[in-house]
Amino acid sequence: MTKHFISLALLTLLTAAAQAQPVVRDGVLADAAGRTVYIFDKDTPGKSNCSGGCLTAWPAFVAKEGAAPVGDFTLIDANGAKQWAVKGKPLYYFVGDTKPGDRNGEGSGGVWHTVGGAAKASATTGSY
Repeated sequence: MTKHFISLALLTLLTAAAQAQPVVRDGVLADAAGRTVYIFDKDTPGKSNCSGGCLTAWPAFVAKEGAAPVGDFTLIDANGAKQWAVKGKPLYYFVGDTKPGDRNGEGSGGVWHTVGGAAKASATTGSY
């Protein structure tokens, strides 16, 4: 029963996570609802290296069907879905963020980071 509940909760989260292109909110990239998104230092451009338990804690920022890349915002193939990326770096949520604007995953393990500060320029000028 517990495994079924966890699988159902993860599926619900991933389905709910399908979003439009990232936006800049309060100086960091977020989804349209204001939920912070993160990059993972162990990823390479165009490829996610987060799987299994990693994806449980850091769900992919999945694009809505029909979404199209614009500027620095690209889409990569990830586990049968399209995942948003910035300059090829995949974007993720953090399950420890419980409300819009939370940034509880910043610096986690020394490898998870918000895209902020100069990231504002990323959304408009192409650098972060």
